[in-house]
Amino acid sequence: MNGERERVLTAGVALLERAIDYTLGSLRVVTPPMLCRATPCAGWTMERLLAHVTDSLRALNEAATGTVTLGTKALDHLRTARRLDRHGNPALLVRDDATELLGTWAATLTGELVSIGDRHLTSPMVAAVGAIEIAVHGWDIATACGEPRPIPLLLADELLDLAHLFVTPADRPHRFAAPRPVPVDAPADDRLLAYLGRDPAAAGRRPYPNGHCT
Repeated sequence: MNGERERVLTAGVALLERAIDYTLGSLRVVTPPMLCRATPCAGWTMERLLAHVTDSLRALNEAATGTVTLGTKALDHLRTARRLDRHGNPALLVRDDATELLGTWAATLTGELVSIGDRHLTSPMVAAVGAIEIAVHGWDIATACGEPRPIPLLLADELLDLAHLFVTPADRPHRFAAPRPVPVDAPADDRLLAYLGRDPAAAGRRPYPNGHCT
């Protein structure tokens, strides 16, 4: 691997690590009674959001090896864990997956293409896209818990630049809702959230009401 490719990969991995560190802090405030609570992701309960984050983390873990297998079984996995332990908190399982992912990408030395279905992306691109999704869902989780945790401004600024590159109209509304208007002088974290379809002011409101676990 030449020096430039190594530098780019290292930067991508470092960005992903910072996004995961931020989201780990959000996961620490989740308790079992919050699993049916609604989230900023329209129509999603906390339980479903945690399952989605688990899928994303596992896909990123696979990406470090060069191939991602498409598919989702995380919700069944989290519910099985809850049945085995009535007082269990699936957020702890997500934290374990996130911690494992940190170790996997920290040891990644390849700059080869990653196969995701029929698409092929470079490792730094995968890390960058993963950082965007993991960080914004960390904000979703904290907001649903009623614990405002702004995305750090420096991280948000870097993710915003990448979001403009990687989040396209084809990603809406399947992955992200339509952008929301914000003042031109809004801080980077508000502009990132708004670009990804979130209402930045939601973090200052009361916790989301209970939803219905399915």
